[in-house]
Amino acid sequence: MKTTLGSVVCGQLVDLKVGLTYPAEIRFSDGKIESIRKVDSAPQVWILPGFVDAHVHIESSMLAPSEFAPLALAQGTLATVSDPHEIANVLGEEGVRWMFENGKDAPLHFHFGAPSCVPATIFETAGAELDAAGIRRLLSDGTCQYLAEMMNWPGVIFGDAGVKEKIAIAKEMGVPVDGHAPGLRAQQARDYFAASIQTDHECFSFDEGLEKAGLGIKILIREGSAARNFEALVPLFKHHPELLMFCSDDKHPDDLLLGHINKLAARAIQLGYDFYDVLRAACLHPVQHYGIPLGQLQEGDFADFIVVDNLDEMQVFQTWRKGECVFERDAHCWKPNPVEGHPNLFMAHFPEASEYLPGSTNSGPVSVRVIEAIEGQLITKELQEILISEDVFLRADSDKDILHISVVNRYRKASPANAFIRGFGLKNAAIASSVAHDSHNVVAVGSSPDLLKKAVDAVMNASGGISIAGPDFCEVLPLPIAGLMSPDKGEIVAAAYETLSGRARECGSTPRAPYMLLSFMALLVIPELKLSDLGLFNGLSFSFTSVEN
Repeated sequence: MKTTLGSVVCGQLVDLKVGLTYPAEIRFSDGKIESIRKVDSAPQVWILPGFVDAHVHIESSMLAPSEFAPLALAQGTLATVSDPHEIANVLGEEGVRWMFENGKDAPLHFHFGAPSCVPATIFETAGAELDAAGIRRLLSDGTCQYLAEMMNWPGVIFGDAGVKEKIAIAKEMGVPVDGHAPGLRAQQARDYFAASIQTDHECFSFDEGLEKAGLGIKILIREGSAARNFEALVPLFKHHPELLMFCSDDKHPDDLLLGHINKLAARAIQLGYDFYDVLRAACLHPVQHYGIPLGQLQEGDFADFIVVDNLDEMQVFQTWRKGECVFERDAHCWKPNPVEGHPNLFMAHFPEASEYLPGSTNSGPVSVRVIEAIEGQLITKELQEILISEDVFLRADSDKDILHISVVNRYRKASPANAFIRGFGLKNAAIASSVAHDSHNVVAVGSSPDLLKKAVDAVMNASGGISIAGPDFCEVLPLPIAGLMSPDKGEIVAAAYETLSGRARECGSTPRAPYMLLSFMALLVIPELKLSDLGLFNGLSFSFTSVEN
């Protein structure tokens, strides 16, 4: 159905500010809405403000911002609140500025934050440091518009001087401060949020979300490729709809092709939650909280909106940005220029297979700590299992789904850190990735040290990427931009990524998104047990621990 005539769009307009839907004619010129006129009848398509992802790491899509944009625009996303924390841990301030420059000409608005925790902890090796002076520069020159997630919650609670200085800069400049408080409750939560921190996207349960919302904290309902908290948190619409937003946090390219914030909004509406409450969370609340320069279908606003032909599915028919149609039903009306420059920091080295075996001080049966990876969650659990020590080395037992996990420093030559993990299901195979939050060393899981070496070597040879190796094959998707992103188009990267994921499933992998889950196994700031390039780490005590019990 044709719904446009030059600078006119007609349809059922959804006005979120007053909570009304009515047939309307919208006229716009020079990128702004001139008039909105109620009419007697209009086509049965719905005109909505654009969706906003209220917290996402663009790098985790494995796409440059300019290539992320077409895929997101097709899902009706017109802005992202983007924390370039991943590239900052590799390249520091230079990496943040590269993201800004690459995405600045896209019709999707990238609202970048200044990463607050680079490196994320002192318990891992990162490629760069971003200090308070760097944060001030990024906020002052317009590269960044808020202070991104403050992951160092112990530093907040116990008054670390560097943490206090970064928050003070944000307060001085009048920009929001994002939170990151997984599992913090009671007095710890009150102390953390009292430091002018205003959001949290890390709630795992309804009770946790309800408690934090009771403190006035804005709760982001997260549903990404790995962490999937929608079902637990969506009932908050019954209690605190005014405090809610939607986010993905991390979205791999194959998932982005299928849907984004539009699908979360559709699911919430299908569950019976108030139509306007849901769309305010999806469209309006992030714009208000972060001050995003995105129109909200009011006269004088930028002509930023989407057109959907089905409110049940939120399938996007058109996406408009500043009066230009940038997407129309399976056709990208805006195409990015080729990605220029592949900044990286990667020292390739190739440990021997024997270096991937955890050492043992005992012989025979040994009690060991095992990381339990949990599908759909960033948190892990600590298990106690018995393995056999042979010749002072411990070996995996794939029959019990106890596999080797190793993290290899990509910034300098060093021996791997080794441990054991359950939850990946691989048989006679290994997968590896240089996308490994937060420092992005190379993380690998596999059934044997020989296959671990094969998978890691492939990533090293590519100066970053994801790989899978079996006895008679090895495949890799290169990620030459900081070891995190490909310069290729989203559809190409999505197809290559799905090929490797499919290979992993053929080799017994049980997670829906094995590479995304793998990327969080080195994320020390999320409990319970994780592995950095320096060793096995307990996220509850915030200290290293031993593999042997």
